[in-house]
Amino acid sequence: MSSPEQLIGAIGDPMVRELATRGQTRSFPKNTVIINEGDRGDSLFVILSGKVKVYVSDDDGREMILDIHGPGDYVGEMSLDGRPRSASVMTLEPTTCAVVTREALREAIARNPDVAMALISTLIDRARIATDNVKNLALMDVYGRVARLLLSLAKEQPDGKLVVPERMTQQDIADRVGASRDMISRIFKDLTIGGYVSVVDRVITINRKPPARW
Repeated sequence: MSSPEQLIGAIGDPMVRELATRGQTRSFPKNTVIINEGDRGDSLFVILSGKVKVYVSDDDGREMILDIHGPGDYVGEMSLDGRPRSASVMTLEPTTCAVVTREALREAIARNPDVAMALISTLIDRARIATDNVKNLALMDVYGRVARLLLSLAKEQPDGKLVVPERMTQQDIADRVGASRDMISRIFKDLTIGGYVSVVDRVITINRKPPARW
């Protein structure tokens, strides 16, 4: 098992690596909620190993996943203004984080203003993603959202095939696009019969680009 120092050293972005060195290392089991929507917090979590989901939920327990993050990413930066958390974060597998307090972040920015610029850049990127998600939810039907999600996640393999590296269940996909599992099941059945996708052991392969509309 890698030590915290080795995990931090493996982070490619020097700004994120500097932030991680200023945090306290903590490990969390799978399915642990490390940030609760609505709570007040003053810490940023740099992910050293593992994977987390960022999501929002309603009073009935229905969830929508906003994003998935892994090693080298960080979450919780929007709470550093002292206001309540805007989303929850749960581990999808055993995860180790460097927990950086607001005071430690301020010290990092004072020593290196480029840290602030890196945070601003990440916030802008995430704001753009959030805007696109809202637009898609408002203007695109469920099929369109599923097709867009698959194409955005797929990676080209050496043999030229497009494969989604995340092993997602139909419920995972439903949570990502704001739809019911039954609807996703019907869409995947049609895509499979049409030869557009194939699914083996939860690995989704895109055989040919799905049509823009179904």
